[in-house]
Amino acid sequence: MSLKLTAGLVLASLIVLFAVQNAEPVEFRFLIWTFALSRALMMFILLAIGVLLGWMMHAVSAYRERKQPAHEGGLHERRAETPRDE
Repeated sequence: MSLKLTAGLVLASLIVLFAVQNAEPVEFRFLIWTFALSRALMMFILLAIGVLLGWMMHAVSAYRERKQPAHEGGLHERRAETPRDE
């Protein structure tokens, strides 16, 4: 068995074990809404939201860095003038 397959199976097993151990429903209230979800599902939803927000913030940061002019320290900085051997 390859290392990637083994690592994937171990990770999948841990995720299933986590979900089974945290299957009891938990009631959540947000403003006027009340709903019940399993604790594991809610944690996975919050993880996905966190990953999505992190990815979006990174994308905005990278976009701003690309748009910044070279003289302000952007991605395309000027090359240092080096004396040429002639």
